[in-house]
Amino acid sequence: MSAERVCLTLIAARSLRSELFDYLSEQGDLVSGFTASDAAGHGPEVQLQSAAERVRGHADELMVRTILPAQDAMQLLARLKTAFAGSRIIYWVIPVLEFGVIDVGSS
Repeated sequence: MSAERVCLTLIAARSLRSELFDYLSEQGDLVSGFTASDAAGHGPEVQLQSAAERVRGHADELMVRTILPAQDAMQLLARLKTAFAGSRIIYWVIPVLEFGVIDVGSS
């Protein structure tokens, strides 16, 4: 694998929020930070857990994104597959063309 950066996106049940955040925070050798937001899961494979979800017609989910080298993303996925086996976390990896911070420097 090259040193190419990728964006790893995870979609998990909101009930896994604390556990997943704690786990990712413990993976400091691979994950330098991540961004999370609430999401609404739709589709035939989505499992609606509560009566409220069934009424609304979507699952309350969590979306987590992290930017990291492709090789680290594969290592992290291997760890997640062990640590969260059976949790039905959905993931995808996409290339990142550019990554940085727009900084307002002093004049």
